[in-house]
Amino acid sequence: MTGTTLTDRALLRISGEDAKSFLQGLLTRDVLKLKEGEPRWTALLTPQGKVLFDFILWAGGDDVLIDCEGAQADALMKRLTIYRLRRKVAIMREDALAVHWALEAPGKPFDPRLSELGHRWIATPDEGDASAAFRAHRLSLGIFEGAGELGQDQLLWLETNAGELSGVDYDKGCYVGQENTARMHYRNKVSRRLVAVPMAQADEKRQKAALADLGLSIELRRMEDMDPAALPGWLAAAMADQAAE
Repeated sequence: MTGTTLTDRALLRISGEDAKSFLQGLLTRDVLKLKEGEPRWTALLTPQGKVLFDFILWAGGDDVLIDCEGAQADALMKRLTIYRLRRKVAIMREDALAVHWALEAPGKPFDPRLSELGHRWIATPDEGDASAAFRAHRLSLGIFEGAGELGQDQLLWLETNAGELSGVDYDKGCYVGQENTARMHYRNKVSRRLVAVPMAQADEKRQKAALADLGLSIELRRMEDMDPAALPGWLAAAMADQAAE
């Protein structure tokens, strides 16, 4: 890896005096508590609580930067524009900056989902491309993102392990999809989870994505059908804690 830029990511800048309150009413994380250097993984859901877009929020002074899948950036901008109505909000591309990643980068923030993912930050782009290395590392930890892995309007947000990966704030108030998401959480009704299994163990009926280059099948499986030893450590520990409650 000769650089740290994630060339498959894009940045959107949300600005204007209503920027944070606008996002606060839409997203699964508390935007009003967003701080410099403390990114937050979040999602825009359907009213039923299914994932449309997942992305990472960064504080940018009075603005908010959205670190999103590059291939979905225009679609996300269009969706946010639909919700904007008469609010004093500007939504635009931020092409002067890029998302960066490295396993070791002292002084840079950790990925907000799991520290084992490494460090993530925003800066001007370099000439390298770390996208493939980050994707392989992320999937080795059983962490999924983007339309190709999560789908759109297919999976409930908590089925993607968002609760275990700090992708939702249960005390922030209303947002799109909040009612069903909160109900599933408080009633402990998340019976299925998105997991990666070796392609040799793939079940086509449960498969959401096939990653032939990595030999992995991303599937929505019931937890009682999974061997805890086959789960990523962070998910096995979370499931054990949940079972003990």
